Amino acid sequence: MGNVVTKTRLVYPRKQHITIVSETFPPEINGVANTLRYLCLGLVQHGHKVTIVRPRQRHERKGLTPSSDNALFANEHIVASLPLPGYADLRVGIASSSQLQRLWHANRPDAVYVATQGPLGIAAVSAARKMGLPVGSGFHTNFHQYSRYYGFGALEKLLCAYGRWFHNRTDITLVPTTKMQHATSVMGIATTGLWSRGVDCQRFTPDKRDESLRANWGLEGNDRAVLYVGRLAAEKNIRAAVACYERIRKLYPRTKFVLVGNGPMRKQLSERHPDYIFCGAQSGNELARHYASGDLFLFPSKTDTFGNVVLEAMASGLAVVAYNDAAAHEHIRHEENGITAPLDQDELFISGALRLANQPSLLKRIRIQARIEALKLNWESRIKQFEKLVLNQNPKAQLHARNKQSISIL
Repeated sequence: MGNVVTKTRLVYPRKQHITIVSETFPPEINGVANTLRYLCLGLVQHGHKVTIVRPRQRHERKGLTPSSDNALFANEHIVASLPLPGYADLRVGIASSSQLQRLWHANRPDAVYVATQGPLGIAAVSAARKMGLPVGSGFHTNFHQYSRYYGFGALEKLLCAYGRWFHNRTDITLVPTTKMQHATSVMGIATTGLWSRGVDCQRFTPDKRDESLRANWGLEGNDRAVLYVGRLAAEKNIRAAVACYERIRKLYPRTKFVLVGNGPMRKQLSERHPDYIFCGAQSGNELARHYASGDLFLFPSKTDTFGNVVLEAMASGLAVVAYNDAAAHEHIRHEENGITAPLDQDELFISGALRLANQPSLLKRIRIQARIEALKLNWESRIKQFEKLVLNQNPKAQLHARNKQSISIL
């Protein structure tokens, strides 16, 4: 009789039904909504059923059907909403735990992922716990740090305590970087898992550089476009980007500052700097075209948990200047594929940008290396990471996986 050899076949999570609960979702334009879009697309491509629970967005009227675009990758359940104070374009969801329990008794999910910490998130975690559903949460936003930018710094400790209470009621909290995993541990959040972000390098590519767009910005030949993409809001540290650009412009007067995005600071900025180019919020291929038509990308935020725009800029072949935090801490190697500065060294942030503006060869080399780094960061690996962390939290899924292991006799 021949030798007996045991072989274990790799087992992927069984096809499951996951409900994702979020206060923000496409077509809204922000980092959380963008991340959830790619997550949903990836999970559906892997054969899972995805249901979204979200608030009615500002542009939607009661009685209208959910977005046809979203229907391509998720079923949607829409709940009532109210505007978020200080962010009129964002809404918080209003739903009770019992309402969600009725929904999930009728169509029980295998797992629940709560992406935001608002009232809808509280109701979802409570409903999942009462029904015995595996529930994970995401640490997508540093809300406790935002308070210092809006005159409520005294509330930071209270908001931090709230975040600790909220996340410790879930089975696992997903964080996007190792640095954030340490920070949440210091906050007292007990169980965390590292779930990073990817970037779509087919959409965001240097090939979409558009000379006609650059001409509309007033650029000619070797003129440079300094680009910012994101919310125009205090917590994004926009003033640091403005100070940095003004220093660059003193040396190179034909440099243009291009800002892509909207937010509460847009009116103030446009009145104070009428020569800046305000493009408003962009998405899809138009956003990709704006990225690729820039040269140097400023990411001045000190509060982002990740900063998807950093990867999108790198994929578009831009030289990124950022503080050594979040996505930049994970993916930028100083002076190799970008420029970083310590969080407490604003002058080094500015001097790094000035070096890029002053050294064309360094700028060119960093832009090439940024694209090469981004090509490694695909969403497929991130979806598998999410499946392992959230879907395999379900004991039934783990049992199913163990039962599917096979032994062959050769």
